[in-house]
Amino acid sequence: MQHIFDKIITAIYSFAAFLLLCIALLTMGWSVWEIVIHFNFDKEMTARILQSIGAIVISIAIVDVAKYMFEEEICRSKELRSPEEARQTLTKIFVIISIAVSLEGLVYIFKAGTKDVSLLPYPALLIIVSVLAMIGLGVYQKLSIKTEIEVDNKADRKGGKTNKK
Repeated sequence: MQHIFDKIITAIYSFAAFLLLCIALLTMGWSVWEIVIHFNFDKEMTARILQSIGAIVISIAIVDVAKYMFEEEICRSKELRSPEEARQTLTKIFVIISIAVSLEGLVYIFKAGTKDVSLLPYPALLIIVSVLAMIGLGVYQKLSIKTEIEVDNKADRKGGKTNKK
C-alpha cells in the first residue's frame, strides 16, 4: 500500500512541477510580448520594462521551485536532508524573494516619482523590507553554520560520513 501511495505522491509532484514550469514560461513570454507590442519611447516604457524584469525574476523563482520539487521530491529518496542543504535552499529562495521585492519597489518608486511624490514612502518601504530580508538571511546563515559544524563533528565522532560535496 505504501508503494502505491508513493507512486501517487510522485505523480502529483511531477504534475505540479510541470505546471509550475509551464506557468513560468508563459509569464516570461508574456513579459517579453508586453515590451514588444508596447515598444515606444514614452515614460511608461521604463516602468513596463522594469515590471517585465520583475515578472521574469519571479518566473525564475518559480522555475527554481519546480526544479527543487523535481529533484528533492521525485528523483531523490525522501531521507532527512543535511543542514547545509537546507541552508543553501533557504538562501536561494530568500535571495529570489528579496530581488523580486526590490524590483517591485523600484517599479513603484518610478511610478510614484512620475505621478505623485507623496507616494514614495511606500515603495521605499518595500526596498527597506528587501534589505531587512537580506540582513535576516545573513544572520540565519551565520547561526546555521554552527549547526552544520555540530552535525559534522557528531558524524566524525561516530565514524560516519558527512553529506558535504
